[in-house]
Amino acid sequence: MEHQLGPNSCDYTLPSKPVRVIPRNRRSVTGFLSWRGQQSVQYESPLERDFLVRQEFSLAVAQVISQPCVVPFATRSGRASQYTPDFLVVYRADSSPLKFQRRPMLVEVKPEAEWREHWREWLTKWKAARRYAASQGWIFRILDESRIRTQALSNIEFLRRYRNSAYSIEEGDWIVNSVREMGAASFDYLLAKHFPGIYAAEGIGHLWSLLASRRLDCDICLPLNGETELWVPDEA
Repeated sequence: MEHQLGPNSCDYTLPSKPVRVIPRNRRSVTGFLSWRGQQSVQYESPLERDFLVRQEFSLAVAQVISQPCVVPFATRSGRASQYTPDFLVVYRADSSPLKFQRRPMLVEVKPEAEWREHWREWLTKWKAARRYAASQGWIFRILDESRIRTQALSNIEFLRRYRNSAYSIEEGDWIVNSVREMGAASFDYLLAKHFPGIYAAEGIGHLWSLLASRRLDCDICLPLNGETELWVPDEA
C-alpha cells in the first residue's frame, strides 16, 4: 500500500509500511525507536538507532519509513537479486513563501569498516538504488559513523534525558514568548532573566527541556553551553 503526504509536502507517493520485517538476530542489536510518541520505527543496528535519533530530533523531518522498498538489481555475475535499503526520510516543506520541498532521501546505513571492505561487491546494488530513487523523485545516500555520530548526536543524546521532565507549562510559555519577542537569546541570558539566584539550577533543566521538546531550537551541530543561542522554531 502507498499513501500521499499531507499539505506540507509535494505530491510524492510513498510506502505506508515496511516491505520487510526485520527479524530478531542474536548477532546484531535490533529494536524499535518511539517516533515522537506516535509510532515506532524499527532498526537493525546501534548505528541505525543513532541515525533515527538524529532524524527524530530534526524539525525538518516529517517521518522516517523503515525498510521502505525493494530494489531489483543484477549482481556482478549477472544473477538477478533484490535489495532493501534501510530507511526513507521524508521532509517537511519549509515556511518560506516559496515553500521549498527537499526530496525524500533513501538511506543505507553502513559502518565505514563494512562498506570499505565490501564496496566492490555492493556497488551494483547501490547503483541500482540510486537509479530507483531518481525514478521516484528521491535521492539515495550511504551514511556511516562520520555522518551520524557527530557533535549533533552527542547533543541530542544529552537532551533526551530532559524530554519527559515536568516543569510549569505557564513558565515555559513565558520563556518561549520572551524568546519570540527578542528573536533569539543566549542560554545564559535566559537563565539570568527568568531564573535568577537560587532558581538557576531549576532553570538550567527547564531551558534544556524546552529545547528537548522542540519548543526552542538551536544549532544542534555546535557544543551546548551558556553561549548557545536559542530561538523559537517556526512550528512552535
